[in-house]
Amino acid sequence: MAATIIPLIALGVIVFVLVAAIRANRGPRGNLPPQEGGEASRRAYALKLRDRLDHSLFGPVLAGEVWDRVMQHPVERGLIHEFHRDFCGHGLIRTQAGIKLCDILDGHHAGTAIAEWTAREDFVAFFAEQSDYSCSGWDETSPVFATNDEWQRNNQRLTREKLRRFVSGPILA
Repeated sequence: MAATIIPLIALGVIVFVLVAAIRANRGPRGNLPPQEGGEASRRAYALKLRDRLDHSLFGPVLAGEVWDRVMQHPVERGLIHEFHRDFCGHGLIRTQAGIKLCDILDGHHAGTAIAEWTAREDFVAFFAEQSDYSCSGWDETSPVFATNDEWQRNNQRLTREKLRRFVSGPILA
């Protein structure tokens, strides 16, 4: 008798847990506004995402590690965090003279320089004072990253997490 009841109870518990998990995953997550509803809804969503960006500075240690890691790559290679068609966000690419910040296209083509650094000290001084927020393009006081283009803001931009992942990742030839 117990050999029949125990498996039935276990099956009932499994069904209950599955139903609860499915219900929990059906609705929208968090307090973000719905993405449908036109331009106003899209802007509200973008502002919510902007308000969640980290404002803490990257600091000189991470900035120095990024410089050192980019300089280990061959010329015209470096930090490319997206590999797909079309616009792939910002990247840091080694040049003959140092490092350039540029748009990355089609997963590996470095665009023209947005900014360039030829000395480690200058690069570290600049990136130590950056944050996810300033790199996102929303910070109007940032002469390098600021943009009024809503499509460019926070679109595949550099972040602390991407910089850390790059520093600890493999060097791609």
